[in-house]
Amino acid sequence: MFGCQGSGLRVRSWFTLISGLVECLGFAGAVFGWASLVFVLKTEGYFRSLCVNITINGTAVEDCSRQDEQLSLIFTIASFMNNFLTLPNGFLFDHFGTTVARLLGISVYTAGMLLIGFSSPVNSILLFPALSFIAVGGILFLVTNIQVGNLFGKHRSTIITLYNGAFDSSSAVFLIIKFLYEYGVSLRGSFLFLTCCSVIHLFRTFVLMPRTHIPYPLPENYTYGMDCGVTRDYAVAKIEEKNIQTSQAEEEMPSEGTSLQGQNTEKMERSFKSCLLSWFFLWHLLWLSVMQLRHYLFIGTLNPMLNHFAAGDPGLVSRYTNAFAFTQLCGILCAPWNGLIMDRHKGKQREQGQSEQEADLKAAILSLSLTALQCVLFSVCAATPILPLQYLTFILQVLNRSFLYGGNAAFISVAFPSVHFGKLFGTVMALSAVVSLLQYPCFTLIKGPLGGDPLYVNIGLTILSLLAFINPLYVYLYCRRQAAQRASSNKSASS
Repeated sequence: MFGCQGSGLRVRSWFTLISGLVECLGFAGAVFGWASLVFVLKTEGYFRSLCVNITINGTAVEDCSRQDEQLSLIFTIASFMNNFLTLPNGFLFDHFGTTVARLLGISVYTAGMLLIGFSSPVNSILLFPALSFIAVGGILFLVTNIQVGNLFGKHRSTIITLYNGAFDSSSAVFLIIKFLYEYGVSLRGSFLFLTCCSVIHLFRTFVLMPRTHIPYPLPENYTYGMDCGVTRDYAVAKIEEKNIQTSQAEEEMPSEGTSLQGQNTEKMERSFKSCLLSWFFLWHLLWLSVMQLRHYLFIGTLNPMLNHFAAGDPGLVSRYTNAFAFTQLCGILCAPWNGLIMDRHKGKQREQGQSEQEADLKAAILSLSLTALQCVLFSVCAATPILPLQYLTFILQVLNRSFLYGGNAAFISVAFPSVHFGKLFGTVMALSAVVSLLQYPCFTLIKGPLGGDPLYVNIGLTILSLLAFINPLYVYLYCRRQAAQRASSNKSASS
């Protein structure tokens, strides 16, 4: 279908890039459009039996706080599964390759869509496994697509962040379902259509993706795809297997003071264990965890928060829900900015003796710092109980979320050996998922002792988000030490 050499291979690469972008944009992160779907589910009457009539000041009112709790719990579990299962999925991807990982992702994603398609208010409980399946399948789409950046060399970080931005923007899928529902299209019809789209994922898996992995840097004359044969792909798989065996034999992480000339070799030989126990990984985990918790709580509690700010006006709630979902479409536009920041040094001459990894880490400092600053600003706006200000909150949220997840994947790809990418990406997502479970106690606290007012919880999360600045500070200090070592080595050599 596409050529396997020369210009034909370039065409194949571009088709892989564009179709992967469509896949991430149209499917992968749909679960994060939960706020739009909640509006439809409430209208349909899901968990409506949990609403009770209460009397306030002699007036009978309907209390649906338990309904809100159930819907929030569904998202909490799904977002946890989205991240936590990235760990075994990462191992699956690293050891069995792209085809196996994608077939698993397609299976669970399709099952999730079918469960919602055939659910009803009577069996609302089906939403629990359904949303989790969609989340897990979606993250597998993203993980297997991130490697496409390896096909484009110096634009690698830009493409990785672009895909993560498309993942963020795909939350607008549930907004489209909400609009279609308001114009008479049933919830079942929309989800059955999305189920049928699995044919697209299968086509990409067998025609436009490798059987194993896309290595980095690319070997000479590298080809991939079903109609290019398996010889070259098999050879790459054997090289990767050898790299894994070599890296697993290493038990000690090279010290930060080792010679600069051996840095690239060290990066390739470091074991998974040494990467996992490094300060780079630990501070990056903290960076991701505190900001992700802030975002998950915001998305999971958006509907009750808007109800609180709008004094229960359904028209206002619908308007602000639509505004939030529309801003999510901008994720694909915001994310490449972060990639451009991280790739800004590519093509320029490096300092004398500076390794490529050190140059990449130095370029990442600005990205990590900007992401932390955006989160603090977003959190401050979210904590301010002024309804019109939430338009700005929505903008800051999508900008920060695009930078957060794109920067997470890009940083792991430059700070650690590519042979461990799937495992490290999965581990950091899994561990951050454990932290994200705090969102449900926070929601319970808001609904219970705080009487529906999220102000104090938001203030606490704003203070917590300041911890994210530790990661860029550590990377900055590391790069400064490396520069000092390099200067000392050059001085010794000249004398």
